[in-house]
Amino acid sequence: MISVVIPCLNEAPYIDATLRSLTVQKDPGMPWEVIVADGGSTDGTREKLEAWSAKESAIRWIDNPQKTTPHALNAGIETARGELVAILGAHAEVAEDWLCRNVRAMEAHPESGCVGGVVEQVHGTPTSQRIGAAMSTPFGVGDAKFRTGGGAGHVDTVAFGAYRREVFDEIGLFDAALTRNQDDEFNFRLVNSGWRIWFDPRIRSQYHVRSTYRNLIRQYFQYGYWKVFVNQKHRTVTTWRQVVPAVYLLILAIASLCWGMEYLGSWHPMWNGFGASIFTSALFLWGVVGTGSAIASASSYRDVPGILRAFAMIHVGYGAGYWKGILDFLVLRRQPASAHSDLTR
Repeated sequence: MISVVIPCLNEAPYIDATLRSLTVQKDPGMPWEVIVADGGSTDGTREKLEAWSAKESAIRWIDNPQKTTPHALNAGIETARGELVAILGAHAEVAEDWLCRNVRAMEAHPESGCVGGVVEQVHGTPTSQRIGAAMSTPFGVGDAKFRTGGGAGHVDTVAFGAYRREVFDEIGLFDAALTRNQDDEFNFRLVNSGWRIWFDPRIRSQYHVRSTYRNLIRQYFQYGYWKVFVNQKHRTVTTWRQVVPAVYLLILAIASLCWGMEYLGSWHPMWNGFGASIFTSALFLWGVVGTGSAIASASSYRDVPGILRAFAMIHVGYGAGYWKGILDFLVLRRQPASAHSDLTR
Protein backbone atom coordinates (compact mmCIF):
# COMPACT_ATOMS: atom_id res chain seq x y z
CA MET A 1 0.00 0.00 0.00
CA ILE A 2 0.98 3.62 -0.60
CA SER A 3 0.09 6.12 2.13
CA VAL A 4 -0.05 9.88 1.50
CA VAL A 5 0.25 12.02 4.65
CA ILE A 6 -0.94 15.64 4.55
CA PRO A 7 -0.42 18.14 7.43
CA CYS A 8 -3.30 20.60 7.46
CA LEU A 9 -4.48 23.68 9.36
CA ASN A 10 -7.17 26.08 8.08
CA GLU A 11 -6.84 25.15 4.41
CA ALA A 12 -10.50 25.37 3.35
CA PRO A 13 -9.76 27.23 0.08
CA TYR A 14 -7.25 24.60 -1.07
CA ILE A 15 -7.89 21.18 0.49
CA ASP A 16 -10.58 20.20 -2.04
CA ALA A 17 -8.19 20.67 -4.97
CA THR A 18 -5.46 18.75 -3.15
CA LEU A 19 -7.65 15.73 -2.44
CA ARG A 20 -9.30 15.85 -5.88
CA SER A 21 -5.89 15.60 -7.55
CA LEU A 22 -5.24 12.41 -5.58
CA THR A 23 -8.57 10.79 -6.42
CA VAL A 24 -7.92 11.03 -10.18
CA GLN A 25 -4.53 9.32 -10.08
CA LYS A 26 -3.57 6.70 -12.62
CA ASP A 27 -3.57 3.23 -11.05
CA PRO A 28 -0.19 2.84 -9.32
CA GLY A 29 -0.59 -0.94 -9.25
CA MET A 30 -1.30 -1.21 -5.54
CA PRO A 31 -3.83 0.11 -2.99
CA TRP A 32 -3.38 3.63 -1.68
CA GLU A 33 -4.71 5.78 1.16
CA VAL A 34 -4.68 9.44 2.16
CA ILE A 35 -4.33 10.57 5.78
CA VAL A 36 -4.91 14.25 6.59
CA ALA A 37 -3.61 15.33 10.02
CA ASP A 38 -5.61 18.43 10.94
CA GLY A 39 -4.39 20.79 13.65
CA GLY A 40 -7.80 22.05 14.79
CA SER A 41 -8.98 24.01 11.75
CA THR A 42 -11.71 26.57 12.38
CA ASP A 43 -12.38 27.78 8.82
CA GLY A 44 -14.54 24.90 7.56
CA THR A 45 -11.65 22.59 6.65
CA ARG A 46 -12.88 19.86 8.99
CA GLU A 47 -16.32 19.84 7.43
CA LYS A 48 -14.69 19.39 4.04
CA LEU A 49 -12.57 16.54 5.38
CA GLU A 50 -15.66 14.86 6.81
CA ALA A 51 -17.36 15.08 3.42
CA TRP A 52 -14.35 13.63 1.60
CA SER A 53 -13.93 10.75 4.04
CA ALA A 54 -17.65 9.94 3.72
CA LYS A 55 -17.52 9.61 -0.07
CA GLU A 56 -13.97 8.26 -0.56
CA SER A 57 -13.00 5.21 1.46
CA ALA A 58 -9.30 5.82 0.76
CA ILE A 59 -9.38 9.23 2.50
CA ARG A 60 -9.46 9.71 6.27
CA TRP A 61 -8.39 12.39 8.68
CA ILE A 62 -6.97 12.45 12.19
CA ASP A 63 -6.47 15.08 14.88
CA ASN A 64 -3.17 16.85 15.43
CA PRO A 65 -3.67 18.63 18.77
CA GLN A 66 -0.07 19.90 18.81
CA LYS A 67 -0.84 21.81 15.57
CA THR A 68 2.72 21.89 14.15
CA THR A 69 3.88 20.25 10.93
CA PRO A 70 6.31 17.67 12.39
CA HIS A 71 3.65 16.46 14.85
CA ALA A 72 1.20 16.13 11.96
CA LEU A 73 3.70 14.19 9.86
CA ASN A 74 4.58 11.85 12.72
CA ALA A 75 0.95 11.19 13.63
CA GLY A 76 0.14 10.45 10.01
CA ILE A 77 3.12 8.13 9.56
CA GLU A 78 2.28 6.20 12.72
CA THR A 79 -1.29 5.77 11.48
CA ALA A 80 -0.34 4.93 7.89
CA ARG A 81 -0.57 1.34 6.68
CA GLY A 82 1.65 1.72 3.60
CA GLU A 83 5.14 0.41 2.98
CA LEU A 84 5.65 3.57 0.93
CA VAL A 85 4.77 6.84 2.70
CA ALA A 86 4.57 10.04 0.65
CA ILE A 87 4.43 13.54 2.15
CA LEU A 88 2.25 16.25 0.61
CA GLY A 89 1.17 19.78 1.52
CA ALA A 90 -2.43 20.92 1.84
CA HIS A 91 -1.61 23.77 -0.60
CA ALA A 92 -0.46 21.31 -3.26
CA GLU A 93 -1.89 19.47 -6.23
CA VAL A 94 -0.18 16.53 -7.91
CA ALA A 95 0.07 15.37 -11.53
CA GLU A 96 -2.17 12.42 -12.40
CA ASP A 97 0.83 10.07 -12.55
CA TRP A 98 2.39 11.31 -9.27
CA LEU A 99 1.82 8.07 -7.36
CA CYS A 100 2.92 5.93 -10.32
CA ARG A 101 6.10 7.93 -10.80
CA ASN A 102 7.01 7.67 -7.13
CA VAL A 103 6.48 3.92 -7.15
CA ARG A 104 8.48 3.42 -10.35
CA ALA A 105 11.35 5.58 -9.10
CA MET A 106 11.48 3.67 -5.83
CA GLU A 107 11.51 0.34 -7.66
CA ALA A 108 14.26 1.52 -10.01
CA HIS A 109 16.50 2.82 -7.20
CA PRO A 110 16.69 0.34 -4.32
CA GLU A 111 19.58 2.33 -2.83
CA SER A 112 17.23 5.28 -2.26
CA GLY A 113 15.16 5.60 0.88
CA CYS A 114 13.39 8.64 -0.57
CA VAL A 115 12.36 9.84 -4.03
CA GLY A 116 10.87 13.15 -5.11
CA GLY A 117 10.49 15.55 -7.99
CA VAL A 118 9.77 19.11 -9.07
CA VAL A 119 7.39 21.37 -7.14
CA GLU A 120 6.02 24.00 -9.52
CA GLN A 121 4.74 27.33 -8.22
CA VAL A 122 1.11 28.36 -8.85
CA HIS A 123 0.45 32.08 -8.45
CA GLY A 124 -2.70 33.95 -7.53
CA THR A 125 -1.40 37.53 -7.60
CA PRO A 126 1.37 39.46 -9.41
CA THR A 127 3.28 39.62 -6.11
CA SER A 128 3.16 35.87 -5.56
CA GLN A 129 4.18 35.36 -9.20
CA ARG A 130 7.30 37.46 -8.67
CA ILE A 131 8.08 35.73 -5.41
CA GLY A 132 7.59 32.35 -7.06
CA ALA A 133 9.94 33.33 -9.88
CA ALA A 134 12.62 34.31 -7.36
CA MET A 135 12.17 31.01 -5.50
CA SER A 136 12.62 29.03 -8.72
CA THR A 137 16.11 30.31 -9.57
CA PRO A 138 19.56 29.19 -8.37
CA PHE A 139 20.37 32.79 -7.44
CA GLY A 140 17.33 32.88 -5.18
CA VAL A 141 17.47 29.47 -3.49
CA GLY A 142 20.72 27.79 -4.53
CA ASP A 143 20.90 24.36 -6.13
CA ALA A 144 17.65 22.96 -4.70
CA LYS A 145 16.53 20.92 -7.72
CA PHE A 146 13.00 20.43 -6.44
CA ARG A 147 12.56 24.19 -6.98
CA THR A 148 14.82 24.89 -9.94
CA GLY A 149 14.46 21.62 -11.89
CA GLY A 150 17.25 19.78 -13.67
CA GLY A 151 18.25 16.28 -14.64
CA ALA A 152 17.50 13.15 -12.63
CA GLY A 153 20.05 12.11 -10.04
CA HIS A 154 20.90 11.85 -6.37
CA VAL A 155 20.36 15.00 -4.28
CA ASP A 156 20.59 16.01 -0.63
CA THR A 157 16.91 16.87 -0.16
CA VAL A 158 13.52 17.02 -1.89
CA ALA A 159 10.11 18.44 -1.04
CA PHE A 160 7.04 16.18 -0.86
CA GLY A 161 9.25 13.11 -0.75
CA ALA A 162 8.07 9.50 -0.79
CA TYR A 163 9.84 7.31 1.79
CA ARG A 164 10.28 3.62 2.38
CA ARG A 165 8.66 2.52 5.63
CA GLU A 166 11.93 0.91 6.72
CA VAL A 167 13.61 4.33 6.72
CA PHE A 168 11.34 5.47 9.57
CA ASP A 169 11.91 2.18 11.38
CA GLU A 170 15.65 2.70 11.07
CA ILE A 171 16.23 6.42 11.80
CA GLY A 172 13.01 7.48 13.54
CA LEU A 173 10.42 10.11 12.67
CA PHE A 174 10.56 13.86 12.05
CA ASP A 175 12.06 15.99 14.82
CA ALA A 176 9.04 17.42 16.66
CA ALA A 177 11.18 20.29 18.04
CA LEU A 178 11.58 21.80 14.57
CA THR A 179 8.82 24.15 13.49
CA ARG A 180 10.84 24.77 10.31
CA ASN A 181 13.36 22.65 8.38
CA GLN A 182 12.04 19.35 9.73
CA ASP A 183 12.15 17.76 6.26
CA ASP A 184 15.69 18.96 5.54
CA GLU A 185 16.85 17.67 8.93
CA PHE A 186 15.18 14.31 8.36
CA ASN A 187 16.72 14.00 4.90
CA PHE A 188 20.14 14.82 6.35
CA ARG A 189 19.75 11.94 8.82
CA LEU A 190 18.56 9.69 6.00
CA VAL A 191 21.62 10.36 3.84
CA ASN A 192 23.98 10.08 6.81
CA SER A 193 22.55 6.65 7.63
CA GLY A 194 23.63 5.35 4.21
CA TRP A 195 20.43 5.78 2.20
CA ARG A 196 20.26 7.96 -0.93
CA ILE A 197 17.64 10.45 -2.20
CA TRP A 198 16.66 10.23 -5.86
CA PHE A 199 15.33 13.25 -7.77
CA ASP A 200 13.18 12.55 -10.83
CA PRO A 201 11.86 15.65 -12.67
CA ARG A 202 8.97 13.56 -14.04
CA ILE A 203 7.49 13.42 -10.50
CA ARG A 204 5.56 16.68 -10.60
CA SER A 205 3.38 18.59 -8.19
CA GLN A 206 2.17 22.15 -7.86
CA TYR A 207 2.10 24.43 -4.84
CA HIS A 208 -0.16 27.48 -4.49
CA VAL A 209 1.88 30.49 -3.43
CA ARG A 210 0.10 33.25 -1.52
CA SER A 211 3.10 35.07 -0.06
CA THR A 212 3.60 38.75 0.56
CA TYR A 213 7.04 40.33 0.75
CA ARG A 214 6.56 40.79 4.48
CA ASN A 215 5.77 37.13 5.00
CA LEU A 216 8.59 36.11 2.66
CA ILE A 217 11.29 37.79 4.74
CA ARG A 218 9.75 36.37 7.94
CA GLN A 219 9.60 32.91 6.39
CA TYR A 220 13.25 32.94 5.34
CA PHE A 221 14.33 34.48 8.63
CA GLN A 222 12.78 31.42 10.28
CA TYR A 223 14.49 29.07 7.82
CA GLY A 224 17.88 30.59 8.64
CA TYR A 225 17.18 30.67 12.37
CA TRP A 226 16.08 27.03 12.59
CA LYS A 227 18.91 25.86 10.34
CA VAL A 228 21.40 26.81 13.06
CA PHE A 229 19.36 24.75 15.54
CA VAL A 230 19.68 21.77 13.17
CA ASN A 231 23.42 22.39 12.78
CA GLN A 232 23.83 22.50 16.56
CA LYS A 233 21.95 19.24 16.92
CA HIS A 234 24.18 17.44 14.42
CA ARG A 235 27.35 19.43 15.18
CA THR A 236 27.94 20.15 11.51
CA VAL A 237 26.83 22.40 8.66
CA THR A 238 24.32 20.20 6.85
CA THR A 239 24.71 21.96 3.45
CA TRP A 240 27.27 24.65 2.66
CA ARG A 241 24.92 26.69 0.48
CA GLN A 242 23.06 27.66 3.64
CA VAL A 243 25.94 29.83 4.91
CA VAL A 244 26.22 32.01 1.77
CA PRO A 245 23.59 34.65 2.76
CA ALA A 246 25.04 34.91 6.28
CA VAL A 247 28.60 35.33 4.95
CA TYR A 248 27.40 37.97 2.47
CA LEU A 249 25.71 39.98 5.23
CA LEU A 250 28.88 39.66 7.33
CA ILE A 251 30.96 41.09 4.46
CA LEU A 252 28.56 44.04 4.13
CA ALA A 253 28.63 44.65 7.89
CA ILE A 254 32.44 44.59 8.12
CA ALA A 255 32.77 46.81 5.05
CA SER A 256 30.26 49.27 6.55
CA LEU A 257 32.23 49.35 9.80
CA CYS A 258 35.48 50.03 7.93
CA TRP A 259 33.79 52.74 5.89
CA GLY A 260 32.53 54.36 9.09
CA MET A 261 36.00 54.30 10.65
CA GLU A 262 37.43 55.94 7.56
CA TYR A 263 34.78 58.68 7.80
CA LEU A 264 35.60 59.29 11.47
CA GLY A 265 39.30 59.48 10.72
CA SER A 266 40.21 56.55 12.96
CA TRP A 267 41.63 54.46 10.12
CA HIS A 268 45.18 54.38 8.77
CA PRO A 269 45.39 56.57 5.65
CA MET A 270 46.76 53.72 3.54
CA TRP A 271 43.43 51.91 4.02
CA ASN A 272 41.24 54.83 3.04
CA GLY A 273 38.60 53.72 0.56
CA PHE A 274 38.88 50.04 1.52
CA GLY A 275 35.50 49.80 3.28
CA ALA A 276 33.64 51.79 0.65
CA SER A 277 35.19 49.73 -2.15
CA ILE A 278 34.25 46.38 -0.60
CA PHE A 279 30.73 47.54 0.27
CA THR A 280 29.92 49.01 -3.13
CA SER A 281 31.58 46.11 -4.97
CA ALA A 282 29.56 43.53 -3.03
CA LEU A 283 26.30 45.37 -3.69
CA PHE A 284 27.21 45.90 -7.35
CA LEU A 285 27.99 42.20 -7.84
CA TRP A 286 24.71 41.21 -6.16
CA GLY A 287 22.82 43.70 -8.31
CA VAL A 288 24.37 42.55 -11.58
CA VAL A 289 23.86 38.83 -10.95
CA GLY A 290 20.44 39.38 -9.42
CA THR A 291 19.24 41.56 -12.29
CA GLY A 292 20.41 39.02 -14.85
CA SER A 293 18.64 36.22 -12.97
CA ALA A 294 15.48 38.33 -12.60
CA ILE A 295 15.40 39.16 -16.31
CA ALA A 296 15.86 35.49 -17.21
CA SER A 297 13.00 34.37 -14.96
CA ALA A 298 10.57 37.28 -15.51
CA SER A 299 7.55 36.94 -17.76
CA SER A 300 7.62 40.73 -18.28
CA TYR A 301 10.22 43.42 -17.68
CA ARG A 302 7.73 45.00 -15.28
CA ASP A 303 8.32 42.00 -13.00
CA VAL A 304 12.08 42.52 -12.69
CA PRO A 305 12.00 45.03 -9.77
CA GLY A 306 9.58 42.78 -7.85
CA ILE A 307 11.77 39.71 -8.39
CA LEU A 308 14.83 41.66 -7.23
CA ARG A 309 12.89 42.69 -4.15
CA ALA A 310 12.04 39.04 -3.50
CA PHE A 311 15.74 38.09 -3.87
CA ALA A 312 16.59 40.71 -1.25
CA MET A 313 13.89 39.44 1.14
CA ILE A 314 15.14 35.85 0.78
CA HIS A 315 18.83 36.61 1.21
CA VAL A 316 18.54 39.23 3.95
CA GLY A 317 15.90 37.23 5.83
CA TYR A 318 17.85 33.98 5.71
CA GLY A 319 21.19 35.58 6.53
CA ALA A 320 19.79 37.62 9.44
CA GLY A 321 17.94 34.58 10.78
CA TYR A 322 21.13 32.55 10.61
CA TRP A 323 23.07 35.11 12.65
CA LYS A 324 20.21 35.35 15.15
CA GLY A 325 20.33 31.57 15.45
CA ILE A 326 24.08 31.66 16.06
CA LEU A 327 23.56 34.25 18.80
CA ASP A 328 20.70 32.35 20.49
CA PHE A 329 21.87 28.75 20.16
CA LEU A 330 25.67 28.88 20.05
CA VAL A 331 26.55 32.02 22.02
CA LEU A 332 23.75 32.48 24.58
CA ARG A 333 22.77 28.76 24.69
CA ARG A 334 19.06 29.60 24.56
CA GLN A 335 16.17 27.42 23.53
CA PRO A 336 14.32 28.37 20.31
CA ALA A 337 12.37 31.62 20.65
CA SER A 338 8.60 31.20 20.32
CA ALA A 339 8.47 34.40 18.25
CA HIS A 340 10.28 32.53 15.47
CA SER A 341 7.89 29.57 15.50
CA ASP A 342 4.82 31.25 14.01
CA LEU A 343 4.16 29.80 10.57
CA THR A 344 3.96 32.13 7.59
CA ARG A 345 3.12 31.45 3.97
